[in-house]
This record gives sequence, structure tokens and C-alpha cells, in this order.
Amino acid sequence: MKRLTRAPNLAIATLWADLLTHAGVAATVQRMYASSIAGELPPDQALPEVWITDDDELEGARTLLHALRHPKHRHWACRACAEIVDGPFEQCWNCGAAMPDT
Repeated sequence: MKRLTRAPNLAIATLWADLLTHAGVAATVQRMYASSIAGELPPDQALPEVWITDDDELEGARTLLHALRHPKHRHWACRACAEIVDGPFEQCWNCGAAMPDT
């Protein structure tokens, strides 16, 4: 097992681990409850951590986590209602239509 990263809180650590696992990289969250001793330890030492099970997948997991944390910014026009959609969204916020294939 190797540590991939520290997360700012348990919710984010769990989200990252779930997204990695869904992508085929076995990941776990360690130090889940260490925040309760943040006064006894330096705060950065009590943050939850995301670990991967297979050491050989470390670089792939780093690349995948970077892609998950920095989604592509898109700017597209909905074909159904002509609404302009910005951001990493793949569905129109106005009518719910899917982003057109490019």
C-alpha cells in the first residue's frame, strides 16, 4: 500500500477514494477519525489520507486523481433549448439535454 494524497476533510477523501475505485484503482481512506486528536497532533498530521492497494498503480492513480480534481472546462450551446452551458457539465442545466458529441 502507498499513500496517494492527503485530503482536506473526510468527505473529500471518501469521494476521491470512491472515484478511484470506480475507475478500477483499489483505494482506501486512512486516518478517518484522526481529526478528533488535531489538538494533540499538528493539524496537517490529522488529515485523512487516500491510499492505494497496489503499489504499481501509484503513477496511474496520481494522473487519474489530477484529472478528477481538474475537470476540463467546457463551453457549449444546448441543441434543444439554445442555452449556453459553461463548466465541466455534460448536461444542460435548463432542459436536461445531454451535451452534443464533438
